[in-house]
Amino acid sequence: MAKDVKPTRKNLMAIEERIELSERGHDTLEKKRDGLIMEFMDILDQAQDVREDLDDAYETAQRNINMARAMDGDVAVRGAAAALKEHPEITTQSKNIMGVVVPQIESSKVSKSLDQRGYGVVGTSARIDEAAEAYEELLEQIILAAEVETAMKKMLEEIETTKRRVNALEFKLLPDLKSNQEYIEQKLEEQEREEIFRMKKIKAKKEEEEDEAEAAEEIDEAKQETVTADD
Repeated sequence: MAKDVKPTRKNLMAIEERIELSERGHDTLEKKRDGLIMEFMDILDQAQDVREDLDDAYETAQRNINMARAMDGDVAVRGAAAALKEHPEITTQSKNIMGVVVPQIESSKVSKSLDQRGYGVVGTSARIDEAAEAYEELLEQIILAAEVETAMKKMLEEIETTKRRVNALEFKLLPDLKSNQEYIEQKLEEQEREEIFRMKKIKAKKEEEEDEAEAAEEIDEAKQETVTADD
């Protein structure tokens, strides 16, 4: 790559400016990468807690629904489920974490009171109520897990992208630029040495010509003196 660069001072200045900009960009990206990793670790801890809560909520919901089906029968359980009139609503917004847009999921009409579930209180048992409440809690945990794990995935993708940019600058662009810089500096030094050598040769030749002219002039003067003496 260096051989394709003309060794001029203009190109050297341009490369030095690119190196300075690239080094600043490299430092900025490194800080961003480190910040993203810290944020990712926080989200990872949160995701682990959410996953544990989700597992607990699932086990509770399964246990309660199995108990309701065993004691009250599938017909009663299905009837209570079919009576639901207001279904949960999900809305998504976004938030920015160090330049990464992650989803923020909000839910409504998930947790309900007894009279909001649609089935008659008299015709159902407490076991069905407990199963309904457990599944409402499970749904809320699912929504939270979706938000956290999606954010974690997007953060991880951004970390990988930033790492690739850091590596590209550190192991490709900056080495190439510095190689070009060294090449141009070396060529300019060679040109400077050649110019100094050429100037010395010109100076030496000029001094030699001056000495020869001075010697010729002295010879002419000597001849003139000889002619005058003969006369």
